[in-house]
Amino acid sequence: MNISIKKHIMDNFKGASKEDIKASIVSSFNDKDEITLPGLGVFFGIIWSKSSLEEQNRMLDILKDSF
Repeated sequence: MNISIKKHIMDNFKGASKEDIKASIVSSFNDKDEITLPGLGVFFGIIWSKSSLEEQNRMLDILKDSF
């Protein structure tokens, strides 16, 4: 059986409101449950692919300064 985690996550959020997406992200951090990491990775991948070079560099600066 071939399961695409990315497709499953994207299908799960089709039609979701901004509030639903935000609640999922906040819950992922508050629960400290590592099972949500793939979903956050999919979210980040979407954001990254739709961001300008300037926005990507800003994200990289934030990440670099966080370690």
